[in-house]
This record gives sequence, C-alpha cells and structure tokens, in this order.
Amino acid sequence: MAALQQYRDTEGHFSLVRNFRLADLVTIMNGVCGSFSVFMSAKYLLTNDEDYLWSALIFPILGCMFDFMDGKIARWRKESSMLGQELDSLADLISFGVAPALLAFVIGLRTYLDTVVLTGFICCGLARLARFNATVALVPKDSSGKATYFEGLPIPSSLGLVSVLMVWTKLGWIEGKGGVPGGTVTLWGKAGGDGDLHLVSVVFGLWAAAMVSKTLRVPKP
Repeated sequence: MAALQQYRDTEGHFSLVRNFRLADLVTIMNGVCGSFSVFMSAKYLLTNDEDYLWSALIFPILGCMFDFMDGKIARWRKESSMLGQELDSLADLISFGVAPALLAFVIGLRTYLDTVVLTGFICCGLARLARFNATVALVPKDSSGKATYFEGLPIPSSLGLVSVLMVWTKLGWIEGKGGVPGGTVTLWGKAGGDGDLHLVSVVFGLWAAAMVSKTLRVPKP
C-alpha cells in the first residue's frame, strides 16, 4: 500500500506525469518506437514506398535499446516502481508484439488463417507479459536481486523474427515481389480462399506457444 500512496496523494494538473521517473520516460520511448513502427507499416501499405517498410523494421530494434536502458537507469538511480513495471509491459506489447505481427502481415502473411495466427501471437505476448508481472516475485533471484531465468520465451525475442523479415525485405521475398518463402498450403476449400495458410505462419504460432510456456526456462543474461 505504501507504494501506491504516492499516486493517491498527488493532486493538480499533470499529477500523473510528475510521478514519472527518468526510467519511466525511457520506457515510454520504447512505446513511441513501437507506435512509429505501426504507423510506418500503415504508410507502406498505402504508398508501397519501401523506405516506410525499412523504417517500420528498424523502430522495434530502437525500442529494444530503450527497453534495455530503462532497467539500467532504474537500478542506477534506485527508482524502480510499480508504475514503471506496468509501463514496461505495455510498451513491450506494442514494440515486440503488435509491431512484429503487423510487419509479418505487411510482408505477405495476409490470408485469413495468417491473421488468426498473428492475432494469437499478439495475445500470447499479452498473456506472457501479464503472467510475468503477476509471478515475477516467485522466480528465483541471484545475489543482486535479478531473476535467474525467464518462464517462457521473453517477448523481446520477437526481434529475431523481425531480423528475418529484414533479410527477406533485402532479398525481395515480400508481397508484390518474390513472395514469401515456403508459399501456402490449403487446409480447406479452394486455393486462394479462407483455408490458405502461409507455412511461415507456423513459425509465429510456435513462437507464441513458447512465450506462454511454463516449462520452458530461458536463462537470463
């Protein structure tokens, strides 16, 4: 309750902003990068200008830099807070959940089943972040107080998928050019209908499952 009192006792204009610490502002920059990635993806779909696509691919990587820095700054200034923890998860969902899923759609995973898988990817990232916030106190800690491992694949790992999409963009393996590698399979109906699924979507589905896995333990660097 003492941790919540600082938010209850503040009054006046912009009282919420006045409660932000330096680390919180850095965390918000992670969310800014994720949001810009989403908008650049939309601009690419409207204009077909690859400069927008490259911007959309780069912004999540910049977001990861801010995600790394906010924890360092919080420990340096000894300013960790409940608000900061929630901000971190919300920003991560944008930069490493929504933005990569939209990028996958942009480069060619656009069938009905593709969008179902990508929606599942975002929701698994959301569930993984919520579980982390709820159970982080139960994970074993080292002498410095840091968790020794992640339960399930951490959501910033989706940058691995973004890196693959960057390579495909460089090689022209995107919608409107060479097409997405692996092609599609038709699970029902006629080819070109709602039953089509890009094989690459399976990778996003497996990644989503790994994020919500409780038995998968990833050592924390």
